[in-house]
Amino acid sequence: MDIRQLQYLSALAREKHFTRAAQACNVTQPTLSERIRQLEEELGVAIVERGQRFHGFTAEGERVLKWAQVILDNWSAMRQEIGQLREGEGQLGGRLTIGVIPSALPIAARLSKILRATYGNVDLVVLSGTSIEILRGLEDFSIDVGLTYLDNEPINGLVARPVYRERYCLFVRGDDPLARLKSVGWAEAASHPLALLTPNMQNRRIIDRAFTAVGARPIIKVETNSLMNLCANVRETGLASIMPEYIQQTLGPGSDLVPIPIDTPDVQHAVGLVALDRSPMPPLVTIALEMAVRLGDDLKSTTLGI
Repeated sequence: MDIRQLQYLSALAREKHFTRAAQACNVTQPTLSERIRQLEEELGVAIVERGQRFHGFTAEGERVLKWAQVILDNWSAMRQEIGQLREGEGQLGGRLTIGVIPSALPIAARLSKILRATYGNVDLVVLSGTSIEILRGLEDFSIDVGLTYLDNEPINGLVARPVYRERYCLFVRGDDPLARLKSVGWAEAASHPLALLTPNMQNRRIIDRAFTAVGARPIIKVETNSLMNLCANVRETGLASIMPEYIQQTLGPGSDLVPIPIDTPDVQHAVGLVALDRSPMPPLVTIALEMAVRLGDDLKSTTLGI
């Protein structure tokens, strides 16, 4: 068994297609298939369900894949740490993959800015996903850290660094009669036709619970998994949307969207960076957690502060 075989197996799990997995590993499809077959012979179990196409892994293959992911992650972390010892902390390089809930993508950009300013050799991959997808990605090592909710649904087995508090506004177009209001309640927000994130998003579940708490039944006309699409619907269709208050800062001073704070009742939740709680911690993960603390400190002087 060698690292290359485990990389091929991980690529196959990711791509779910032999040819694409081989292309991702820069080898031919027969080479990838043969190396996985050799791994099966060495372990004495069938790893891949046999057929003309990739049909998935056997039960034993799923366990082998889980171990492969752990080994590959530790191998990568070891290389990072040795590189850090050899070249110095400031020269640390590598790729950090961050899973981010859609409502936190603008904040993820600020985290990326801090990381890049301090560690210019670190490349970032930022992936949007639900809080459930982020937890799953941490477990299968497809992401290194996640920017997600900390206090709304369980995050067991993770180390967390709070970054900001998510508070909510009703966003309307500038010509909407509600745009003159200083604030609204959740019941009043429910009476306006809305565009919201899809129900699989934790942000949406938070909003739904707020409506339920005041006995309101919202009028939902559009559902999407994109904040950009929410903003576009408010601008183009005259619908309202409930989004984090800092979205207005992201849109900039020229935006025609007006945020109205929702304050009855006041609903807010902590959002922060999470990672698997393990020892030793991969250097890039340690750095990301440290930068999250720095970003949280920077935001304390704003309305986003924890």
